[in-house]
Amino acid sequence: MHVDTLWSNVHLMTLDGEGLGVLRDAVLAATDGRIVHVGPAGSDADLQPTTRIDGEGRWISPGLIDCHTHLVYAGNRANEFEQRLQGVSYAEIARAGGGIVSTVRATRTASPEQLARESRPRLLAMRAEGVTTIEIKSGYGLTLQDERKQLQVARALGEECRVNVVPTFLGAHAVPPGREAQEYTDEVCEVMIPAIAAEGLAEAVDIFCENIAFSPAQARQVFDAARAHGLAIKIHAEQLSNQHGAELAAGFGALSADHIEHLDDAGIAAMAAAGTVAVLLPGAFYFTRDTTLPPIAALRAAGVPLALATDSNPGTSPLTSPLLAMNMGATLFRLTVDECIAGFTREAARALGHGERIGRLAVGMDCDLAIWDIDAPADLVYRIGFNPLHARVVRGQPDLPASWSNT
Repeated sequence: MHVDTLWSNVHLMTLDGEGLGVLRDAVLAATDGRIVHVGPAGSDADLQPTTRIDGEGRWISPGLIDCHTHLVYAGNRANEFEQRLQGVSYAEIARAGGGIVSTVRATRTASPEQLARESRPRLLAMRAEGVTTIEIKSGYGLTLQDERKQLQVARALGEECRVNVVPTFLGAHAVPPGREAQEYTDEVCEVMIPAIAAEGLAEAVDIFCENIAFSPAQARQVFDAARAHGLAIKIHAEQLSNQHGAELAAGFGALSADHIEHLDDAGIAAMAAAGTVAVLLPGAFYFTRDTTLPPIAALRAAGVPLALATDSNPGTSPLTSPLLAMNMGATLFRLTVDECIAGFTREAARALGHGERIGRLAVGMDCDLAIWDIDAPADLVYRIGFNPLHARVVRGQPDLPASWSNT
């Protein structure tokens, strides 16, 4: 059988089935951007590759997937970080015009070109650590025009940087200054969601359901509108308090509930029944000095899938390193190595509703790969400030270093 590319002399983390699905001394082949063969060395005897690549004993995992980011925004809030270190409270900063309002203001005034210019380095940093797919939320525009601008820039950056972007509409991120929460919720549901859906700018709708943001009743209204317009559902839930948002979202068949530090047993049961993925965000937990851990043991016991993400955003998680997020997941949340790697591959794909085509190395899946100079999978989680990425492959097309053989 003819194949486009064959990688041999490699070890695979297939993520196919339980655990990492390790296959040592293996081969992998792709044609037309899809995986067509995965097997042990010698199983490729009948394959006729156009390009044969000797992996020289390296490890290959699915390309990393960051399933929760706010990557596209303008402005910088390092000054607020410095103020908080000096004892100024977040509330005081917000009253002085800082916080999310400052990011909204900067994002609204930025041209699409400026917004892309400021966001591009963040996406390139992710790509440099093996990210092949990334979810990017809007939510710093809070008008239809500016939310649309964020989503359009996100798609354009993905095409430019060869990273698959999964866009999410987060118009219900915060109540805009001078607006009432219910009035703005009505606008999100009656104006923004229909327009975003009609223009094909997002795959899912998200909402920040919290005592400082939107109520469960308003979340239900947003979910009804999303469902009516054929968009998937996600939620920021139980980060600061238990508003029962995850339970509500699971009742709508939500793809994921994210943060969930204050999740209760009823929420866990609802997520397990619906197959809703728990997206854990250790960067925000670390950066905000949170002390309430997500209920990891209870989520495990209930069989709720566990994904990890950077939550890259300017206010609470200015993190662009999935590898560091894995280490944080292990050290702060006590996740295992297998859970950390699966959280940025198989389970992240599930959290985006794309588990049928990315996140695993199996026949029929997109050939999105991360190729690592490591001795064992644990190196990806263990090392801090170390990037062992050797090459990325997106839909079968490698970013090849000059040292690779190509015959």
